[in-house]
Amino acid sequence: MGDSWGRSGAAGDGWASFVYYDRQFEKTGVKLLPGEFYVSGEDLVLTTVLGSCVSACIRDPRLGIGGMNHFMLPDAELGSGSSARYGSYAMEVLVNELLKAGARRSGLEAKVFGGAAVLKSFTDSNVGNRNAQFVLDYLKAEHIPVLAQDLGDTCPRKIFYFPADGRVLVRRLTSTLASRDLAQETAYRSRLVTAPVAGSVELFD
Repeated sequence: MGDSWGRSGAAGDGWASFVYYDRQFEKTGVKLLPGEFYVSGEDLVLTTVLGSCVSACIRDPRLGIGGMNHFMLPDAELGSGSSARYGSYAMEVLVNELLKAGARRSGLEAKVFGGAAVLKSFTDSNVGNRNAQFVLDYLKAEHIPVLAQDLGDTCPRKIFYFPADGRVLVRRLTSTLASRDLAQETAYRSRLVTAPVAGSVELFD
């Protein structure tokens, strides 16, 4: 891939390792699963599917280096251990990897997505709302401006993030999902719907 910084961690909890060629965008793609993150300054696309999970896309526009995470729970109250599955760890590790890559903390900017009420078990405990509020609170506390957001609602989303230029494309998906994919939040039966998004985020089909 040509990145100058290292990658480590098992699939599903650490650096994303699912690399493919994206024919739609005609460039290398990296798919993030829950608990994963990725940082790059290359002309590639980072993609993930979000239900109640949240992804933060954080970038230093001066260097053209950006990264994305995908976390399932806001913190370890609902689990245990240090893991990128938890927002409290996922945000710290993403920011730290950006800084290792040369980004300036004072120059970081963010776009955030997800937090829908999709999974029944998570809806009952307001996990989507908690994830969304957590990411906004974290970025506010760290003085990282949020340039765009698409949070909440009841529909899952597929996110395409281009770290080299900061673009994000959002696909709204139907919420009729297979039970196996509900547990992983990684695949959905995909009929696209269109809805307005706050900020400079492009919905497409």
